[in-house]
Amino acid sequence: MDDRSQEFLFKVLVIGDLGVGKTSIIKRYVHQLFSHNYRATIGVDFALKVMQWSENTLVRLQLWDIAGQERFGNMTRVYYKEAVGAFVVYDVTRSSTFEAVTKWKHDLDRNVYLPGDFPLPVVLLANKCDSVRTGEDKMLANHLRSYCQENGFLNWFYTSAKVLQFHKENVNIDEAARFLVGHILNNKHLLIDHQSNEDIVTLNETVTSTRKDSRCC
Repeated sequence: MDDRSQEFLFKVLVIGDLGVGKTSIIKRYVHQLFSHNYRATIGVDFALKVMQWSENTLVRLQLWDIAGQERFGNMTRVYYKEAVGAFVVYDVTRSSTFEAVTKWKHDLDRNVYLPGDFPLPVVLLANKCDSVRTGEDKMLANHLRSYCQENGFLNWFYTSAKVLQFHKENVNIDEAARFLVGHILNNKHLLIDHQSNEDIVTLNETVTSTRKDSRCC
């Protein structure tokens, strides 16, 4: 990186099982909003976060909110193309969603290819941490630390999209995003073809999403 002004467009996936809170995390991060009544994503949805990373560096973070329903598993491979990072999200109150984390990680490893055969940088989000009981958090943290080391995750974060009693903002969502973006910016092989220019289209208009009746909060 040098002192010239630079702009980057990064495509980052947000994946995980149905109902783990992917949409809530994105809405909180991008729009500072939270609701208990988000509808389940069908196919894929998008959000754009503009980050003034430093005085000379602007990052446009394109977040792809990918449906967690099993029946959309084959379609997700299309949406992975050109991603430079990912968040895998699970719900700390539902053990089945943690068991599915390995499946999502393996799916990324099989279907995303970076220059030089580097693995896609992936961060694990242990969401809805406001529901973790006092005393359980340290035990869970130790487990997640070991799990991430063994399964190729860069790091993990407790997250919550709610505004909690002792937190003016969400829990760790901004921190997780800055960690992942920082890793991307510090690894030059991830920056190839991602510097913004007039030829880059911000969103792929050929991919659409609709909302159905299922709840996902």
